Amino acid sequence: MIRLLLHSHDTKIQGLLSVTLGEDFRVVAESDREQVKKVVTAGQADVLILDFDSAHSSLEDLLGYLREPALSRVPVVVMTDDERRSTAMELVQHGVYDYFRKPPHLLELRIVVRRAHEHAKLKMELEKTRQRLQNISRCDRLIGSSEPMRAVYDLVRRVANINTYVLIAGESGTGKELIARAIHNLGERAQAPFVAVPCGAIPETLVESELFGHEKGAFTGAAGPRAGYMEQAGDGTLLLDEIGELSPLTQVKLLRVLQEKEFQRLGGRKPMPLKARVLFATHRNLGEMVEAGTFRQDLYFRINVMKITAPSLRDRPDDIPELAHYFLQTYAESHRKTVREIEPAAMDLLLQHSWIGNVRELENVIQQSVILAEGSRILVQDLPRIVAKPAVKEDGAGLASSFEDRLRNYKVKLALETVEECHGNKSEAARRLSISRVYLHSLLRQGKVEAA
Repeated sequence: MIRLLLHSHDTKIQGLLSVTLGEDFRVVAESDREQVKKVVTAGQADVLILDFDSAHSSLEDLLGYLREPALSRVPVVVMTDDERRSTAMELVQHGVYDYFRKPPHLLELRIVVRRAHEHAKLKMELEKTRQRLQNISRCDRLIGSSEPMRAVYDLVRRVANINTYVLIAGESGTGKELIARAIHNLGERAQAPFVAVPCGAIPETLVESELFGHEKGAFTGAAGPRAGYMEQAGDGTLLLDEIGELSPLTQVKLLRVLQEKEFQRLGGRKPMPLKARVLFATHRNLGEMVEAGTFRQDLYFRINVMKITAPSLRDRPDDIPELAHYFLQTYAESHRKTVREIEPAAMDLLLQHSWIGNVRELENVIQQSVILAEGSRILVQDLPRIVAKPAVKEDGAGLASSFEDRLRNYKVKLALETVEECHGNKSEAARRLSISRVYLHSLLRQGKVEAA
């Protein structure tokens, strides 16, 4: 049913439209302009019809009324007895969807109102799509199209608009905060604050004050009241990063806040509602910490409602080229360099590296390489030594001297043996090893170099 708001002083037209438009329309008539604005602002009208009587009102007065911000919320159709073409042009230029002569032809009126309603719905859908794309663009630092990352994207989309606790786990440098920001930006709280709290970086004596805030005189040095992170987050999102670093006493107090959905400033007596959505991140194994007695089991179950694991870079080597080129473009622009590419030999070394520091380590390597590069490409000699150095063999052993190199040699050997077992079928070998074809080819190329 289309909710039609009619602004007219003509009681005959009000009665005519109310009775004859049909069951698909519900007509509400208002003669007061201020009341019309209130109805529109409250979202109680789909289409507004303005009855313009040129004998009792001026066109300038009508155009001034059309500029009211409230009227931009709905399509406006003008019903008039003014036959001048200039009047029609003025109305259209001021945003009127359509107009028609009085007395209204009912079939024409139905068609115009339906079209206006459909136009408004389409406009609203386009705005929602634009907003969604804008939100997605805010998450553009979550990069990668590998299967592990697609699984992360799927979970982020699923939990974005569900107000539940989410635990984001993963090694250091895997982008846990970026995942939290993606959840925030894709959800209904995107316009509200996002506050990230590095729990491990706050001294134990200040944790409660930083989280909950304090009143004047709550402790020595508290010269005035201060809002804590929970208060600063407002209706937005609060990320408690490295939650495993909190002391047992702080864990107890946090558990109570999460259960009661309220907190108190230090030195305060008035409970304050916890309005923000709370996300948690950790690089530690909280399950093992629970068994060891260093993390409360009840808090663990409270925060681990939904869990998203940020995959290590070793688990998604397919994403290394995409990530490397993203960082290359970023730092080439910021450092005003002309570097645009990474030579194949250098890319092979990036694919072979173990990336203990994950994406953060890769970012640092690319930034350093961009600074050192003298041409338009990153060459092998531009890479840091830890990535570019050749494997050093031990006398008679045929093994690399470092743990990293020994691990790489084992991977190469395993890749060669699996391809041989699959009678040269590399796709089947990659499936057996649960790695990508790109990574498999990189290992095979390295094996050929070592054999030579």
